[in-house]
Amino acid sequence: MRPELMLFDVGNTSVKVSFATREALLETYALPSDTRQTADGFGLALRGLVRHAGCEGVRLEACVACSVVPAMDAMLRDAAARWLDCPLFFAPGDITVPLENRYDSPAEVGADRITGAFAARRLFPDAPSIIVVDFGTALTLDCISGRAYLGGLIFPGPSTAMAALAGNTAKLPPVSLDIVETEPRPGRSTAVSIQHGLAFGFAALVEGLCAKLSRQMQGPVKIVSTGGYGKALARICPLLEENVPALVSDGLRILYSEKMQNKGA
Repeated sequence: MRPELMLFDVGNTSVKVSFATREALLETYALPSDTRQTADGFGLALRGLVRHAGCEGVRLEACVACSVVPAMDAMLRDAAARWLDCPLFFAPGDITVPLENRYDSPAEVGADRITGAFAARRLFPDAPSIIVVDFGTALTLDCISGRAYLGGLIFPGPSTAMAALAGNTAKLPPVSLDIVETEPRPGRSTAVSIQHGLAFGFAALVEGLCAKLSRQMQGPVKIVSTGGYGKALARICPLLEENVPALVSDGLRILYSEKMQNKGA
C-alpha cells in the first residue's frame, strides 16, 4: 500500500516514526530521541527508513508530529523540509485537537497525552468514558468522558523504575517484564524477584488507580493500554481490555485526515 504520511511521536526516550495512509498505519520504527543530533543527521536516518519501508520515490503528502521534547522540534521541521521535501504539522499547534481540555492550564498537557486521548475517543466512539494507560518513560493515566479530556495521573514508568533500581543498587541483573506467569510468586532468584515485583506491582497499581478513577466517571469505562510495556502487562492485568500499541500515531493520522476532510481535500 502506498504511504501518504510520515508520523512522528517524539518522546523522551525514542521517536516513533510511522508510515501511514489516511486510513491506516503501515510500518512503524523507533529512533533515539537525541537532542544533540543535527537536522541532516536525523534526515539521513529518515531516508534510511524510507528505503527500508520500500517507499523510495514515493512523494509523501505531509508529515505530522507531536512532541514532548521541544529541543527537537525545529530540527525535525528542518529535516522534513530538506530530506523529505514535505511540510510538517505539529499537533496541537498547527492542528487543533478537538477535545474539550479541562486542565487548569490546557497548554500544560503533554502533546502525546492529548493526542492519545483523542485517538482513543475516535477508535472507541461508543464508550461513555475511557481511561488511556500509557506505559512509556512515565506511566500516565488519562481520562476522557464524552468529548472532554478530564485530566489524569503521572507516575514513573516501568523502564524508569528499572533504571532507578539498577542505578542505585549494585549487582542487580537486567530483567524483562514479558513473563509467562499470570500470578505473582515468591521469587527464588534476584531476577525473578525483580521481574515479578515490577510486573505485578505495576499491574496492581494500574488496577487500583483505574478503579478509583472510574468511580468518578460516567460508566461503563473502557480501559485502553498503549506504550512499550502495554501488551506485556495486559496479559497479567485483565482490566486492560484493549491494547493499541501505536495509539498516539493513530491519533496523528486521524487528526490529519479529519483536517483535510474539513478542507474538502
